[in-house]
Amino acid sequence: MLLNLLNAPRRLLALVALGCALLLAFGLYLQHVVGLEPCPMCIVQRYALVLVAIVAGVSALSARRNLLITGAAVLVLLSGFGAFVAARQSFLQWYPPEIVSCGRDFYGMIETFPLKRVIPMIFKGSGDCTAIDWTFLGGSIANWSFVSFVLIGAVALALIARQLRRR
Repeated sequence: MLLNLLNAPRRLLALVALGCALLLAFGLYLQHVVGLEPCPMCIVQRYALVLVAIVAGVSALSARRNLLITGAAVLVLLSGFGAFVAARQSFLQWYPPEIVSCGRDFYGMIETFPLKRVIPMIFKGSGDCTAIDWTFLGGSIANWSFVSFVLIGAVALALIARQLRRR
């Protein structure tokens, strides 16, 4: 199936963008419905996923092979960055440090700082990066984020290889 999608790179990139949107929606569900607070590393992974979705979506709109290759190369870099952050968070979850310094308490920020400083802090996250609050098949959110970024990077590399071979 992947080989068939590699022959339709625009469709493959659109699927990557859709997959990223679904992952982001699930993260928002976990935050706003389940009540899990994202940590600063989770927020960075979200930003990386948003950028991957945007690059994949914009690249999917292009029919030019050079733009497809460039977009896929950018996806490799962004997914590599996201995988690095997810791997670091997974490491912190497996081997928690003595003192956790991932973020500040939201209510403590409101009481301590003026509103104009609190708003940017909200986007930094307030959860504990070492906490494992949710698992699926034995993997934490950070573990599954790592797997997702690696898969996106592998798909982008396969797309680049296929496009370069077609020349």
